Amino acid sequence: MPELPEVETIVRDLKKKIVGRKIIDVWTDWPKTVKFPKKMDKFKREIIGRKIEKIERRGKNILIFLSGGKLLLVHQKLTGHLLVGRWKIEDNIPRPLMKGALEDKVNNYIHFIFFLDDENQLALSDLRKFAKIMAGAEDEIKKFPDLKNLGSEPLDKKFTFERFKDRFSGKKGKIKQVLMNQKIIAGIGNIYSDEILWQAGVYPLKEVQKLKENELKAIYRSMRDIFKKAIGLRGDSMSDFRDTAGRKGRYQEFHKAYQRTGEPCFRDGTTIKRFKLGGRSGHYCPTCQRLTNN
Repeated sequence: MPELPEVETIVRDLKKKIVGRKIIDVWTDWPKTVKFPKKMDKFKREIIGRKIEKIERRGKNILIFLSGGKLLLVHQKLTGHLLVGRWKIEDNIPRPLMKGALEDKVNNYIHFIFFLDDENQLALSDLRKFAKIMAGAEDEIKKFPDLKNLGSEPLDKKFTFERFKDRFSGKKGKIKQVLMNQKIIAGIGNIYSDEILWQAGVYPLKEVQKLKENELKAIYRSMRDIFKKAIGLRGDSMSDFRDTAGRKGRYQEFHKAYQRTGEPCFRDGTTIKRFKLGGRSGHYCPTCQRLTNN
C-alpha cells in the first residue's frame, strides 16, 4: 500500500499538473470505487463542472479541493496509483495515447478516469480494485472516520519530539504496530515502520510502554529523516506504486530492513530476519535491534 512518501509524491505531482483545471466528465468500469455518495449520478453532480483549487495530503489520503466548497477524496489503498495523461476508451477498456511509462503493464489497470478541460485525464490504475473515492461538501467529507480519526502528521513542523512522545503516552502494543496505527501517527505502513526501526536500532516487537527516552528520540529522528529521503527518491516502487507519469520511485534501492530476509545487515553483517505480526511480515537485525531494557 502506498505510504506517506508515495502519497506525497503523487500530491506534489498533481499540484503541478492539474490545479486550476476543471473536471468535465467521469468514466468508470468499477463504480464500487465510489464509497460516497453511493449513486454514481449523484457523485458526478458533486464534481463535474468544478474547478480544482488545491490539493493536499492527509495521512495516506489525497484531498482534491473543488470550487463551490466540494472535496474529492482518493485513497489509493493496496495497489492503486493516480496517473495524469491521455487515454482512449475502446470496448470499455482505456488505451494509453501517450508512449513511454504509461504503457507499463502496472499502469494499465485503469478503472476510473476524470476528464479535465485541457484534454488531459486523471486516471486511477488499481489492480486489486481496493481504492476508495468519496466526494461531497468539504465539512461533510471531513467528518468521515477516514479523516476525522487520523493521528498526527509526521512531517508537520509543529510535530515536535515532545508531541511525538505524547502520542505514545498510555499506549500499549509492539512499537511496530503502534507506529502503523493511523489514529496515532498518520502515514506509516509496513515498509517504513521496518526502515524507521532499523535506523533507530529499536527492536520492532518491544512493548511501546517500555521504550526509553533515547529510543523514542531515535525513532522520531529516523522517521523524519527516512520520510524526507523517500520523498526525495519519489517513493518506493518495490510493488505497484508509480508516480503520476507512470514511473517508478527509487527508495526500494535503499532498503535497510524491509524485504531483506537472509541478507546481511548494513551495520554489522548479521543476517536480517523476518517475523510475523498481526498477519503481516516485519524485518529486523537481531544484533543491532536486539531487545534490551537499557
